[in-house]
Parts: sequence; structure tokens; C-alpha cells
Amino acid sequence: MREILILYYSVHGGTRQLAEAIARGVAEVPGMLPRVRTVPRVTSRVEQPEPGVPSDGPPYVEIADLQQCVGLALGSPTRFGNMAAPMKYFWDQTASLWLSGDLAGKPACVFTSTGSLHGGQETTLLSMMLPLLHHGMLLLGIPYTQARLAATRSGGTPYGASHHAGADASLPASDDELQLAQALGRRLAETAACLADAAARSERE
Repeated sequence: MREILILYYSVHGGTRQLAEAIARGVAEVPGMLPRVRTVPRVTSRVEQPEPGVPSDGPPYVEIADLQQCVGLALGSPTRFGNMAAPMKYFWDQTASLWLSGDLAGKPACVFTSTGSLHGGQETTLLSMMLPLLHHGMLLLGIPYTQARLAATRSGGTPYGASHHAGADASLPASDDELQLAQALGRRLAETAACLADAAARSERE
């Protein structure tokens, strides 16, 4: 079985809902499994570090997770139109992967949750694409062949899956948002499977 890494950071649960929907989409593709991971919070108060193992939810990501996956879905809530600091902090520590080229050629997608429909969904998605491009990953979005993309009145963009959580983060993910996220996970897994099969054939030849 090949694994797709679903790496996200979530505070109020909106980004986590999308991650779970993407995982369902990945699992629909034969031979593909989702591997869900998160990142710890960062703080300037170094005397109070995060525990080595999270109290609930998925384990913290390790570099080996990125090396072993055949594709990546990356998610973060919006922070002033940018990815959250904990996710940025993690990617700032991946120079060894950049030097080795371990992520080059692997497919990837991005997803986010915001407090408002105009709260930086697309710029946050774009900000997460930047380190992935530097790592040589192949970026996937949501095509307009997904009819819900043109019909949604909540989240959902061609740049990646998104969720409108509301100013108090109380809105659950809508059916459109969840279905688009699931479709993105399925597309990522299908693409990763095709690329991995092609690489395997090339090695045999």
C-alpha cells in the first residue's frame, strides 16, 4: 500500500474537518492509504514547550513521513492571509529534504479554513504552495469539472479545498466544502498512483 501524507494544523477544528474529508477521498483509491499528521504549536515562551506526543488527534509529523509518502495534502487555517506560524515553522526546518530532493516530483495539494469568505482563503492556499514549489512538488487544484466548485455558496476554490468557519469558528463544514475536499483527496491519490506506477515501470525497463 502507498501512503498519502495529510499534514495539517488546526485550532478550532475547521481545517481538521477538511483533512478528514481529504483522507476519505484518498481511501477511495485502490492501493492508497492516508497518513494523517499534525504539527505542534509554537511559542516564544521556551520554558513551556509542547509535549512530545499530542494529547489527542494525530501524531506530530516527522521528516520520515515526508520521505515515505507518495503525495502530500497540506492544510492550515488563515493567519492574516498566510499559513499559520506552526506550519511555517515546520517547513523552515525541511532544508535537508530540499538538499536531497526527496519531495521532487511528488504531487501535492493544499487546503485551509477561514473566519470569513473574504478572509484570505486564496492567499493562504498560495502561501502554502510556495515551499512546495521550492521542493519541486507537482501542485494540484480542484478543476471546474467538479460541479460543486461553481455552485458553492460557502468555501471551495480552484486553488484547493477551503472552509468558511465563521467569525467565532462555530460553522461546521458544509456539504459542498466536504465533497470538494474529498474530491481533492481522491484526485491527489489517483495522480500519485499514476506517477508511482510510471516510476516503477521505468525502473523495471
